[in-house]
Amino acid sequence: MSKKSALQENLSYEQKFLEYLKSKGLRFTTERQVILNWVFKSHKHFEAEDLLMDIRQSGERVSKATIYRTLNLLVNCGLLREVIFGEKHSHYEHVHGDEHHDHLVCNGCGKIIEFTEEEIERLQDAVCLRYRFLPASHRLQIQGLCHGCQRAVKE
Repeated sequence: MSKKSALQENLSYEQKFLEYLKSKGLRFTTERQVILNWVFKSHKHFEAEDLLMDIRQSGERVSKATIYRTLNLLVNCGLLREVIFGEKHSHYEHVHGDEHHDHLVCNGCGKIIEFTEEEIERLQDAVCLRYRFLPASHRLQIQGLCHGCQRAVKE
C-alpha cells in the first residue's frame, strides 16, 4: 500500500470527502454536510428516496437532485457503495471503516444478508493473479429466496 493510500485509510470519512471534493474543485456545502452525516448515522442499507424522506422529516432542507449528486460523489470517492440494483434504483451502504463483505438478496421479501467468505476472496485473488489483473474492488451479490420465503412458498 502506498503512503498516500495508507494515509487516506486513517482519515475520517469527513476528511476523506473534503479532500475528494477539493481535488475536483467542488465545495463542501451545508447540504453535502447534512447528507454525509445522515449516510454515516447508521450501518443500514438505504435508498436515495428513503434518505431524502428521513432528512426532510428531520426538518433539514435538501433537494432531491443534491441527494443523488452527493451519493454519486460519495460512491466515486470510495465512502459509499451501491449494493443492490433494482428496476430503477440502487441501495447504498457506507464502507469507510467497515470490513469488506458480500450480499445475499431475497427476491421475495427484500432481505439483505451480509457475509464474508475467505474461500471466495482467495479464489478472486488467484484469478486476478492468473490474468495479471490489478483489482480495485469487486461486488458479489447472490439473488434468491431467504429461508422464510422458501418456507412460505412451500406452504
